[in-house]
Order: sequence, then structure tokens, then C-alpha cells
Amino acid sequence: MKRFVSVLIKFVIAAALIFLVFYTMLPAVNLHDRNFIIFLIISILIILTVSFLSSVKELLEQVGSGYRMEKTVDPVTGRVVFQRKYTEKKSLNLGRPLKYGFILVGILVVFTLVASVLGLKIFNASRYRDLITITDGDFSADVAELNMSQIPVVDKDTASRLGSKKLGEMTDLVSQFEIQENYTQINYKGTPYRVTPLAYADPVKWLFNQRKGLAAYIAVDMVNQNTDLVWLDSGMKYSTSEYFFRNIYRYIRFRYPTRIFETVSFEIDDEGTPYWVAPTINYRIGWWNGPDIGGAVLVNAITGESAWYAKENVPQWIDQLYDSNLIMEQLDDNGRFQNGYFNSIFGQRGVRRTTYGYNYLAIDDDVWLYTGMSSVTSDESNIGFVLVNLRTKETKFYAVPGATELSAMDSARGQVQHLNYSATFPLLLNISDRPAYFISLKDAAGLVKMYAFVDVAQYQIVGTGQTIDEARKNYRQALNLEGEETGEPKETKEVSGIIREIESAVVSGNTCYYFTVEGSDDVYTASISVSEKLPFLKAGDSVSFTCTEGIQTQEVTELEKR
Repeated sequence: MKRFVSVLIKFVIAAALIFLVFYTMLPAVNLHDRNFIIFLIISILIILTVSFLSSVKELLEQVGSGYRMEKTVDPVTGRVVFQRKYTEKKSLNLGRPLKYGFILVGILVVFTLVASVLGLKIFNASRYRDLITITDGDFSADVAELNMSQIPVVDKDTASRLGSKKLGEMTDLVSQFEIQENYTQINYKGTPYRVTPLAYADPVKWLFNQRKGLAAYIAVDMVNQNTDLVWLDSGMKYSTSEYFFRNIYRYIRFRYPTRIFETVSFEIDDEGTPYWVAPTINYRIGWWNGPDIGGAVLVNAITGESAWYAKENVPQWIDQLYDSNLIMEQLDDNGRFQNGYFNSIFGQRGVRRTTYGYNYLAIDDDVWLYTGMSSVTSDESNIGFVLVNLRTKETKFYAVPGATELSAMDSARGQVQHLNYSATFPLLLNISDRPAYFISLKDAAGLVKMYAFVDVAQYQIVGTGQTIDEARKNYRQALNLEGEETGEPKETKEVSGIIREIESAVVSGNTCYYFTVEGSDDVYTASISVSEKLPFLKAGDSVSFTCTEGIQTQEVTELEKR
């Protein structure tokens, strides 16, 4: 019984320590996960350490208990004498468990080295190149020209400032919560948004609020900069700021122990329900190299309901299944290994790389990653650019030689250098079937003050303005496109009808209204100065107005409500 109790204690101690390591590391129970191999090695060392310390303790106890008092009679005097004598006991054999334990550790280390060598790029250059398939695209056909009312002007930094300002207005929340800096870009009902959840401000705030969960998330309209704190009927119980088993990483690990996960992102579905999207990784090269996405686990952030979908079956509302950094790495490998591994180092024939950054473009109901492609020998110009669908990984290359994004940013700043504005990373747009960089210019406080269009092919052609329309007109005038921006009279027309949709946008302090009428797809733009009745118009109202023909929107000069 004593021996059984001793073994049981050792087992419990080792199991508790191993569980704590697993709870902290959260490796996939999968030999294709490097972290799982590390976990196994740590677990073996824990077992050996516990066994060794326990055995040493038993040995010391045996040594201590080996002494005993023995009664003897002195043969000379006849007196009874007590003497302390040591009874030698059998020593413990500690060598065999240590030997087998270190053999197992050695096997795992060798396995790790062999698996890593199998995935080296020197042996698999063509396989790394083929992780992503790039086809040639037609820019004017693939990328529709956006209305000026649809151009996103908010980058992640600006979204963060707007979100913090919005939360600061809610005095009952700001002391309990803070904003996570995720700001995932999505398409929500045809409009580009950045969304991010709230987070508990500290462990004490979590303790008092975790029963109800996170009450809201932030949604920033990237077009008109409207920032909403979206309240939920029931709070989000699962998030990255939770502790213990409601932490989203720990939650999906224990529900899907063998899956290997990419970075978890926050999105909302078409009804505004918050979800966590956890892409799952499949390795396509060697044992654990060449990561690619095989599917995703979707977790309802409120209820915790979850399901795994293969990548071809993920819901349409998912916008960022593929992590942008993973795509950038695959694009670099594709460009680097066009003609083999050694050519990427020595000859460098046909070798190309991505430029120093990326942005997102909303096309239809998907989010596409945009980045320029440059020759490895050139830092001043692009040989073209690529668009990658972050849900399907469809990738298209457009051979449009031109300036790099950094050069375009410098060119835009140069137009207003006396104002010391900073430039956001460019967004690629279609302006009159020409690729053009769209850049927001911000002051020292991070507020957007002006906008710029920079021609991709000729980056010295720049148009700036305090509104997007003004910047576009100046850009087109610099290109000498059409009489609209070169001083020629504009064609006007009289229109009457019933308003189908109407939205307002505040750009640099100017309120503009964009609306459509029934029976037509034309978009009409009206400044607040046109009519004091504009703020009160709604869908279904009958109006008549005069407008001038534009490229995408038609500018209203006079308006009457009928």
C-alpha cells in the first residue's frame, strides 16, 4: 500500500505539472506541430525530474531509518548497554528510468532536425513557388471604378483613434473596458468597415463583468468615418481578453485538440453577430513547412457555438480567411524561386519581391489584399502589382510599371510639403481605367485633412484636395482627361423622381448627400449648400433637381422637394 501511494503521488504531481504546461502552451495534439514536440520533451523531463526527486527522497528516508538502538550485555561487567547501529538497506536503481527518458528525448530531437531538413527551401524551391498560383488580370475589367462616395478613407491608425474617441464618450464603459487593436477590415452590406471587440480593462474589471460578457463592439465605416458602438442583447462570453477556458485560444484548443490554428481574427456576419474566425493550417511541404489554410473554425463570440468548415465551404461573409502576412510570405517565395533556389541568390533572373507594405481593396463582397511587385534589383519602381482574395486566395498580377507606394507617398507629401502632413499607405483605385494610388494626408494629430490621387505609371502626376471629389478633379485635370476638369462647360440636365436610397457623409467638415432615384442606377451628389431640405429627405420622397454630368457621380446644383 505504501508503494502504491508513493507511485500515485508521483503520478498526480507529474500530471498536474504537465497539464499546466499544456494549459499555457496550447499546442495541437499533432506531430505536425513543432510546439507539440517541445511539449512532449518538456513532459518527459517533468516525469524524469519528479521520479528522480521522489527516489532521492526515498533513499534519504532509508538512510535515516537505517539507524536503530540495539541492546547488548557487557561480558565483563554484566551491564546492559544500548548501542546505535546502522543496518544497510538495498539502494535504489535510478539509472534505468533516466536512461530510457533521455533516449526518448534524443529521438524527439532527431525527429525535429530531420523534419526541419525535409522542408528546407534549398530542396523545395519549386514547391514553395507553387504555394500560390498567380494569373494575369485585366485591371480595368477586374477592378470597377468606385463612386467617390465609396472610397474608404480610414486606415487602421485612424480607425483606432475614432474607436477610442467613441468609447471615451461612453462614461459608463470607459472605466470598465478598453478597445482591442484588431480592427479587422471587412465588407459589411457592401461597405468597407473595420471592426474590433471591446476588452476587459484589467483582471479586476473582468471579475466584475465576466458574467455578462463584453457588451459591445466597435464598427468604423471606412468611407464616411461614422463610428458605432454596437450594443449586443447578450454579451460576448468568448474573446481574447477572457481568462481560463473562455479565452478564445484555449476554448478552441480544447474543442479541437488536433487542429493547428493560424491567428484568430474578429468578424461579424451579415446580421451583425460577432464571430471569431480561426483558420486551420495544413502543411504542404515536408513535415511542417509550407503552411497553407485548409479551413476555419467559426466560433459565435456570444454563445460559443462552433463549427469547422473546409476552405471551399466557408460562409460568403467571411472576408479574411487568409492571414495577410502568410500571403505576403507566399508571394515573396513565388517571386524569389521563379527559376530555382540558386538563381534567387546568384543570377537572380526574373526574381521579384513584394514592396514594403500592403493595403486592402473591396471588390464585390470580398476583401482583396493589394501589394506592389518590384524587381529585387530595384527599389524605386514597381513592375506591377497583385491582388489576392483573402477568402479564396485567388491571385491576379497586373503588369503596370510605375512608382512604388513609398515613392507615391513622398510625391503626395511633396504637393503639400509646407503643411508637414503625413501620408497613409496607398489604396489602389481605378480612375478612368487607369490605376491610381489614393492617399489620405493627416496632420500631426492623426486627423485626415486632405486627399491625394497619384498616378501609378507617372507618379509626378498628383491631384490633391480637401475633399475626395476635389482631389479627383485635380488629378484628372493633371492628366488632361475630358473637358469636365479642364474648364469646358459641363452638360446639365433636369431630373425628377422618387428617392430610392440616400446617405450622408462628412468629409473634412463638409456634409455631402449621395442618393439614387427609382428606375436609375445613377448616383447623384449634393452639397449641403444646395438646399436646406437635404437633411430631411428620405427614401420615398419625390424630388426634382438640376445636375451636371460627372464621371461616376452627378453633381446636383439645384433641388426641390415635390
